[in-house]
Parts: sequence; C-alpha cells; structure tokens
Amino acid sequence: MSTDELGGAHALAVVTGSGAGIGLAIARRLLDAGWRVAGLDIGPAAIDHPAYRHLSVDLCSADATRAACAALQDAGALVHAAGILRVGELEQLDPADGLRMWTLHVDAATRLAQALIPVMAQRGAGRVVLIGSRVAQGMPGRSQYAATKAALVAMARSWAAEFAARGVTVNVVSPAATQTGMLSDPARAASMPRLPPIGRLIQPQEIAALVDFLLKPEAAAITGQDIAICGGASLPR
Repeated sequence: MSTDELGGAHALAVVTGSGAGIGLAIARRLLDAGWRVAGLDIGPAAIDHPAYRHLSVDLCSADATRAACAALQDAGALVHAAGILRVGELEQLDPADGLRMWTLHVDAATRLAQALIPVMAQRGAGRVVLIGSRVAQGMPGRSQYAATKAALVAMARSWAAEFAARGVTVNVVSPAATQTGMLSDPARAASMPRLPPIGRLIQPQEIAALVDFLLKPEAAAITGQDIAICGGASLPR
C-alpha cells in the first residue's frame, strides 16, 4: 500500500473501543472519510454501515486479540482507543484495577502493534494512533491510569523511531476531560473531571477529527508525537 492509498475506498482501519465514546466517534469519522473500519470491542456493535465490520473481542485476552488480528492483516491503520478508568488515592489503590488498565491500555496496544505494524511496514505505509490522556502528566487520584497513558507515549516514540524509515507513523492523541460515558461511571464518582479553560469538556468528534488527519497522506511527516487536545488545560495559568 502506498501513502496515496491511505484512507482510500479500499483501505482498512482497525479501531479498538468502537462500541462507545471516543472509539465510536473515530470509527464513524473514518467511515465518513472512506475507510473500511474493523471495530474491536468487548461489547456489541454500535454502528450499522456496509463498510463496518465488528469483532467482539476481549482485548485483555492475548489469545482473543491474536485471533482477531489474524483476520486484519490488510489493515493500513490502527487506532487504539479502548480504555477504562479506575480512580483512587494511594492508600485506596487496588492492584487488580491497575493490572486491568495496564493490560487493556499497554499490553493490548503492544499485541496489536506486533501483529499489524510489521505488515504495514512491508507494504511501505501505515498509520498508528494511540489514544492517551493529559492525565499522563500526573493527577491526584489517577496514578495507575496516568502510568498506563504515560507508557503509551514512550512506546509510540520508540515504535515511531523503529519504523519511520519504513513508511509507518506512530502518534499519540492525548485529550483532556472528554464528554463520554466514562464520566458517569460510578467507579469515578468521588473524582470528577476538571473543566479546561475553554469552559467545556472536549467532544469525542474533536478527537476523531484529529485522528482522521493523522491517518491521511498529508500527515506523513508527523510521527512520534504526543498531541494534546486540552482546551487550554496545558497553558500556564
């Protein structure tokens, strides 16, 4: 696949977490842009579109992820948006919560990348976007979650360096607090999000628009970057 074919009518994008929230918004945006989309989610399909294929898979299972990837070897892009959030200050942390987040955010990203990036590189073109978080820089009550999102940045930069000369870009998009169903999760009731300076939450469609651009041929020179969609949260105040 050449870079001219990225995003074309026959190109396949793999999107995890496509059943809701940011992943769903990304899958819909890419379908509108002409991609075929394979959505990987533990839940049922939330999209009915002729160019959409849903794979119900638990990405915390190495065997299930490996089996799903075997049917996705023609992918030209990978977007890892699946995620969960568990909160708690140090004294209340549950190691099981940390392990679950690490497995879904980091280990699953590694398994997906191992299965799909080398094949993209053999064709000379590919795009990978990992959905990170502004929380990766640290926040009270979010240490386990922050650690997993910080790890995504380190992995993306490493993979970008490994594959830059082979036509594959790898980037992270890190939103601030985003308007998704995760905000209503009872598990985070004691730790509500902070509004960014723009005075509202980030919208999933805004994240999807940036991901869409990063998958285009015009973004071929952008790799190894952690790009914030923060509504001004990263600005000095």
